[in-house]
Amino acid sequence: MNNMEQLYRQVIMDHYKNPRNKGLLQDTSYKTIHIKNPTCGDDITVQSKVENGVVKDVRHDGTGCSICCSSASVMSETLIGKSVDEARILTVNYLNWMGNQPYDETVDLEEAIVYQGVRQFPARIKCASIAWKAFEGTLEESE
Repeated sequence: MNNMEQLYRQVIMDHYKNPRNKGLLQDTSYKTIHIKNPTCGDDITVQSKVENGVVKDVRHDGTGCSICCSSASVMSETLIGKSVDEARILTVNYLNWMGNQPYDETVDLEEAIVYQGVRQFPARIKCASIAWKAFEGTLEESE
């Protein structure tokens, strides 16, 4: 394993063991989406709060593998503070990139780049994508 892969693995494990923005809020100003992957058991709920066209907060809670849970944490940190348009572009590009679909290479995936190695394992792509899909659903509910 090269140094970059080792660093990526450390970031993933840090977010898994010390998740950021974990825990849902009882606040009707948040849009909430729940997704469960019956194939592997990943079960995630994502909340987002948008004010004045900006993603003010992203929360998550659920159970699953280290890839799923850490990806939710990375996603929340990556998207908070972005405009809705920036968050949507980043999310679509991440999901396309993860699914080996055409994506805009000029979009900086920020810390989400650590899931680069997951792309080599088709069975794990859903694990790294489920929280991002849930976030995307919260944006659709916000419209």
